[in-house]
Amino acid sequence: MTPILSVNGLSASIGRVPVLRGVDLFVQPGETVALLGRNGVGKTSTLRAILGLLPPKAGQVSFKGAELTRLPAHKVSAEGIGYVPQGRGIFPILTVEENLFLGLRKRPDRALIDDVYSRFPRLLERRYQAAGTLSGGEQQILAIGRCLVRSPALILLDEPTEGIMPKLVADIRKEISAVASRGVAVLLVEQNLRTALKLASRIYLMEKGVIVHATTTQQLSNDPSTVHRYLGVTL
Repeated sequence: MTPILSVNGLSASIGRVPVLRGVDLFVQPGETVALLGRNGVGKTSTLRAILGLLPPKAGQVSFKGAELTRLPAHKVSAEGIGYVPQGRGIFPILTVEENLFLGLRKRPDRALIDDVYSRFPRLLERRYQAAGTLSGGEQQILAIGRCLVRSPALILLDEPTEGIMPKLVADIRKEISAVASRGVAVLLVEQNLRTALKLASRIYLMEKGVIVHATTTQQLSNDPSTVHRYLGVTL
């Protein structure tokens, strides 16, 4: 099977500081893959470089077989890659529905709108409510829904459970799982190891701007020494 996303030898810097030093990873169509590591190792920078928000110095990014490496971010998005940034990136003074359709050239088909609202009924209930009045979990669902109205084939999720009350984390996991079950590929950056283990089939571990370990979820679940070495946590 040809990967939907291939990243090969990707290097990038912020100013004069190297943050990516030859990242290699891939995601298959419909697959959920997690990118894990301690704070500051380059996980978010990897997502930003894939999206064209961080200009790469070397390497290649391919999506559906087409090279994206030096495309501007708006063209990368137009190819079918959705992005839910760390912190969700919603506009608090706009309504839920205004946030959903923000940045679209035209309002999506009614069937697509109905599909998003049926998938996330809380958004339908609050569609005329200011997004800033939603709970953290509801704002995260809104950010995911905003991605889905663009019908992406791949979604990049950056810390989707960050700042979410523990009792709502399971709800976010359920929504991400439902998205993946419809065939949308997911590349997930996540600090919550339990969330990553529940959602992903494969996991990449990152350290100092490079992928240092690639494994399946099952293998990592049975390898506490590797988890502790690269993540500093215990299973």
